[in-house]
Amino acid sequence: MIAVVLLFQVAIPLAILAWLWLYPANSMAGLAIQAAGTGAFLFALARVAQWALPVWWLPWVYGAVWLAGVVFTLTIRPGFGGFAPWPSGGWAWASAAISAVLLGLGGWFGAQALAGRTPPPVPVVEIANPFGAGHFLVASGGSHQLVNAHMRTLDESVERFRPWRGQSYAVDFFGLGPWGFRARGWRPAATAAYAIFGAPLVAPCAGTVVAAENDRPDFEVPREDPVNRLGNHVILRCGDAEIVLAHMRQGSVKVRPGDKVANGDPLGEVGNSGASTEPHLHIHAQRPAAEGAPPISGDPLALAIDGRFLVRGDHLWGRAE
Repeated sequence: MIAVVLLFQVAIPLAILAWLWLYPANSMAGLAIQAAGTGAFLFALARVAQWALPVWWLPWVYGAVWLAGVVFTLTIRPGFGGFAPWPSGGWAWASAAISAVLLGLGGWFGAQALAGRTPPPVPVVEIANPFGAGHFLVASGGSHQLVNAHMRTLDESVERFRPWRGQSYAVDFFGLGPWGFRARGWRPAATAAYAIFGAPLVAPCAGTVVAAENDRPDFEVPREDPVNRLGNHVILRCGDAEIVLAHMRQGSVKVRPGDKVANGDPLGEVGNSGASTEPHLHIHAQRPAAEGAPPISGDPLALAIDGRFLVRGDHLWGRAE
C-alpha cells in the first residue's frame, strides 16, 4: 500500500510537473494539450485518491505548481512568442501523444469521480453531524465505486457480500490533526497516534438504540477482526431507517439497547475495533435487517450529513468547532 501511495501521490505527480516545467512543448497546439493533459490527470488524482496519506492539502500544492508552470511558459519563458502552431519532429509528436493519453485518462477518471457526487437512486436519510468535536476528512463516500469502496457489496452475485450489503453507501472518516496530518507518523502502530482516535461521537438523530457493543478490543495498526466486522458499535433506529456507527473505542459506548436518545446525546468515541485497519469512523444508513438476518444486511440507504452528501475528499468539522 505504501509503495502504491508513493507512486501515485508523490512520484507520478512530481514527474508530470517536472515534465511540464522543464520540457514544455515547442508549439502552441503541443503546449495546449500538454497543459490540458497534465492538469486533467492531476485533477483526477486529486478526486480519486485518499489524500489523508500523505496529507490532504498536497493536491492543492500540485495544482498551484501546475498553474505556475503554465503561466511561466506563457508569459515569461524566453522564445514562447516564436512557437510554431503545430508540433514538429518526432519528440514533439511523442510528447503530444503522451499528453493526449494523460488527457484521456484524467478526463475519464475525473468525470467518474465527479459522477460520484450525485446521490444514488435510493432514499437519502438526513442526519446531523455525528462528531462532537474535531476536523475530519472523508476517506470513502459517494455513489461511485471509484470513490467509495463500500459499493462493491452491492454485487449480489458475491455471496460473502450479502451479510454486509446495508453498508453499501457508507461514509468513512479519518481525523485531521495539526497541519492536516491524520497521524503522528506515516502509519504508526499505536492507535493513540491517530487524530481521530478517541474523538467524541454523538447521536446524529433522535431515536432508539437497537444494538450496541462495547467490549471488543482496539487493535494496533494494521491488525483487524474480520469476523466481528463492526467491532464496538451503536445501531440507532431513527424513523424507518437504521444508522450504524462502527469501530468505536472499547469501553466508550454510553448507550444500551432500548435506550432513547435525542439528537446530540453522547454515544461514545471513535476507536479501532472490528474490521478496521486504522482508527476511523464508519457510518451508514439502511433499512432494518430481516428478522434473524445479519445486522447490516438490510437494504442500503444514502446519507446526507448536515444537508451534505459527502464524497471522498470532503471535510467535516465537529459540532464543537
